[in-house]
Amino acid sequence: MTEPCLLRHDEGGVTTLTLNRGERFNPLSEEMLSALQIALKAIAADDSVRVVVLAAAGKAFCAGHDLRQMRATPEQDYYQALFQQCSKVMLAIQSMPQPVIARVHGLATAAGCQLVAMCDLAVAGEQARFAVSGVNVGLFCATPAVALSRNVSRKQAMEMLLTGEFIDAQTALQQGLVNRVVSNDMLDVTVAELCASILAKPALAIGMGKQLFYKQLEMGIGAAYQLAGQTMACNMMDETAQEGVQAFIEKRPPSWHPGGKQT
Repeated sequence: MTEPCLLRHDEGGVTTLTLNRGERFNPLSEEMLSALQIALKAIAADDSVRVVVLAAAGKAFCAGHDLRQMRATPEQDYYQALFQQCSKVMLAIQSMPQPVIARVHGLATAAGCQLVAMCDLAVAGEQARFAVSGVNVGLFCATPAVALSRNVSRKQAMEMLLTGEFIDAQTALQQGLVNRVVSNDMLDVTVAELCASILAKPALAIGMGKQLFYKQLEMGIGAAYQLAGQTMACNMMDETAQEGVQAFIEKRPPSWHPGGKQT
């Protein structure tokens, strides 16, 4: 194919990455994973990018791994390397300072559902459906289980993993897999509103807060509070936080540009 498998569009501090293999339901092929890994690494180091939107072309969001590609190389070393590559992409989403919003339409299955679960926020069209359906072909969705079990309850995750059955967008909302469900024609508007809300906040606070949020989840409560206190103390020393608190005391808007730099 002549078109790149991943498209990037930058506008106003928001970078949109679009999975661009819509005719094949945007599988996470080796090429797609490599493109995502390169793009996410570059974005994480780019201070001009404040929010990332992960979108997809075609009728589906992402159908998971490329099973034809996997079947062509039936070697354990190959499979381990492939799943390690996928895990690196998933962890890159979590470790980058910018919030990542999944814009989900159509199907998100197996590693595609994992991709949604790893994003910080997710907005789904009302026709979206989600499944970790590997078990239907004899392959338990082990790596998607890591992300899924950190979004929904254990029993809800296990039901999806053991049955491979789909849940609809409203069920995904109720179970905590997505933040909002809207009509397809409101997807872009809703995502843009979330982006605008984040863009209006100080970049340092957003980046520090995202890092803290995921780290503390893996800790005991005592260590989590210790890390949270250190994070807030460091955040409070930033000039934008000092100005924000002073503005609150004085009952006026803070004097900073969007992103947090003081005027």
